[in-house]
Amino acid sequence: MTPADAGMVDIRALVSDIDLDMRYAGSGNFTGTPVDGYAAPRCYLLRPAAEALQRAELSLRPQGLRLRLYDCYRPVRAVRAFMAWVDSPDQRTKSRHYPNLDKHELRGGYIAPVSGHSRGATVDLTLLQCAADRCAPLDMGTDFDFFDTLANTDDPRIDGEQRKNRQRLRAAMETAGFRNYDKEWWHYTLSPEPEPKRLYDFPIE
Repeated sequence: MTPADAGMVDIRALVSDIDLDMRYAGSGNFTGTPVDGYAAPRCYLLRPAAEALQRAELSLRPQGLRLRLYDCYRPVRAVRAFMAWVDSPDQRTKSRHYPNLDKHELRGGYIAPVSGHSRGATVDLTLLQCAADRCAPLDMGTDFDFFDTLANTDDPRIDGEQRKNRQRLRAAMETAGFRNYDKEWWHYTLSPEPEPKRLYDFPIE
């Protein structure tokens, strides 16, 4: 199967200069290594989700803001790789991604055997502040894939600016038709989902 067979498009076909930091295509993620299924740092989404994300990006630009994408469509094989990592003894990324949890506690709550990303309408992302053609990520209170309740979108411990930044991201995404997963400030799914019962497993190339 190809992305076209699945009805998915590369987001850069709609927004050629959207910022991509596709974490699972490299080693800068909670597994510490490139993840199976991510042979290229590209963002595929079902067309309705891609078009909604395009709307969100274009609505932010007049405010000097842009989106940075961390993950989009996720092959089922990548989810299997995540589960294998949970069961492995590898602790290299504990201090950065799960400092307050034992690794086995990630199973189910933070890392599940089925991911909505595999349906092609979910995206992980953050906000950038841009000026004079230079952009920097806004402070959201935690990094992406920080496995802790501090990453809950409305966690009361985050300070005023961090809360404001999370709310700005949520407002832009909700206006474009996405809903937030309240345990992860970065996680949004198009609502309603175009393919709520179908999972895809073609590699990202």
